[in-house]
Amino acid sequence: VITQVNMDIKRVGLIASVALNALLLIGVCSISMGNGKVASGVAISRSGSMVNSAVRGVSALSGKKISAEQGRAILSHSPKANLLVKTGAITNKLVKSGMSIPEIAQQVTCQKIGGAACQEWYGPDRALWLGPFSEGAVPSYLTGEFPGDYGWDTQGLSADPNTFAAYRETEVIHARWAMLGTLGCVTPELLAKYSGVPIAEPVWFKAGSQIFAEGGLDYLGNPSLVHAQSILAILACQVILMGGAEAYRVNGGPAGEGLDAINPGGAFDPLGLADDPDTFAELKVKEIKNGRLAMFSMLGFYVQAISTGKGPVENWAEHIADPSGVNGLTLATATKFTP
Repeated sequence: VITQVNMDIKRVGLIASVALNALLLIGVCSISMGNGKVASGVAISRSGSMVNSAVRGVSALSGKKISAEQGRAILSHSPKANLLVKTGAITNKLVKSGMSIPEIAQQVTCQKIGGAACQEWYGPDRALWLGPFSEGAVPSYLTGEFPGDYGWDTQGLSADPNTFAAYRETEVIHARWAMLGTLGCVTPELLAKYSGVPIAEPVWFKAGSQIFAEGGLDYLGNPSLVHAQSILAILACQVILMGGAEAYRVNGGPAGEGLDAINPGGAFDPLGLADDPDTFAELKVKEIKNGRLAMFSMLGFYVQAISTGKGPVENWAEHIADPSGVNGLTLATATKFTP
């Protein structure tokens, strides 16, 4: 009877934990999507787009005509008259070779902010989603301005600039959470399986139910790190810490006022990884690529949990031991998840 009662407690605890995390996830997603347009507008007004600003500015000026006297007057009042003359001569040569003024502005600005990385991952010469067959398949509004832009938007979801900015911010934030989440899912299971760390429940989707067990939940099996005994206290900490962080990120505040909503820099970059523009441009590409992979990994973790009732490390170990017998095809219709 006692064993059955303990099993029922664990079952109820697991269901409650899954439901709570689902509600938290829905809440955070709703806040993110709801504030996406406001946040993106703030980010755009604060930082803008160097490439698009340059193209728009040059396009606006290219239609204006000035006389020779006006040109001489402008040069006579400029401290960099010689540089302007040389730049004008180079621009004339590029125009005669077939380049338009906006194309020149885009290339110059791209070199300024990204160097070699800009040519490989940004701009019109970047890698595209269909490779050599991408001719005519890339929408005009996807110019290679942002990291991770491979020209793929077959449904036109990003045709509106404000919507595009909101989606981009949402993707980056979810990508960062996914990278943290995948690490958090596999680390306890790896430590328990291969290092002998005494973790009561190392499987990620079962770990939350330990809060209802006698003695509570010990972080990484060590009560001196975090010894959680109250689900209400955990909920309060999550709401306050996560909600506060999002509020500062979206609306600014003592720690985030005047900073970019996606890449704040400053005190949030203590290692100075973004000091060099070329390195920063490359790191942003690496971040979004790894983040997209992490989001797919989390989806795989969910599907594996429902199909096998086991954690990702255990599934990986079983697949390595018997690749032909244990894989996604042989377990495609299995539903072994039991709360």
